[in-house]
Amino acid sequence: MGKTGVFYGPAKGSVAKVAIVIAQQLGEDSTDLTAIKDCDASSLNGYEKLIFGISTLGRSNWDSEHEDDDWDVFFTHLNQVNWKNKRVAIYGLGDQINYPGHFVDAIGWLYQRLKALNVDVYGAVPDEGYQYTDSEAIVDGKFMGLPLDEDNEPEKTHPRIKNWLNDLKQEGF
Repeated sequence: MGKTGVFYGPAKGSVAKVAIVIAQQLGEDSTDLTAIKDCDASSLNGYEKLIFGISTLGRSNWDSEHEDDDWDVFFTHLNQVNWKNKRVAIYGLGDQINYPGHFVDAIGWLYQRLKALNVDVYGAVPDEGYQYTDSEAIVDGKFMGLPLDEDNEPEKTHPRIKNWLNDLKQEGF
């Protein structure tokens, strides 16, 4: 089967670090890494399996004066992708201690946009083991992607990724 495309943004920091870990665990020869700022809708069409990495950046996301980030720009291209036969999974970075009321909200934002396009999204994660008060990523008691907190729980990142990738395989991803 073809390669898995891992598309992530922002291009630096924890989201990029996690993209590299995912590629290593999947096998670097079967994974392509691309910063979302470096692609357009046609970049996604060559993959049947896509993993999107996104972060919830704190106050700037709830401030009406924040500048668009790479994902804000890419969101406008989602309806131009041929989603037929694609399997999509999402991971997201957040801070459950400083922003417990908005933990990994960006997973939810991306998930809602994809569902509106009838995209099959895989890899929901139960919310046990996380400390938060609210999240737009929760649907029926599960995060609609893998939540990670590199600020407060970096030691849990690798095992969570490993378990999530195993779960994705069980789902036929």
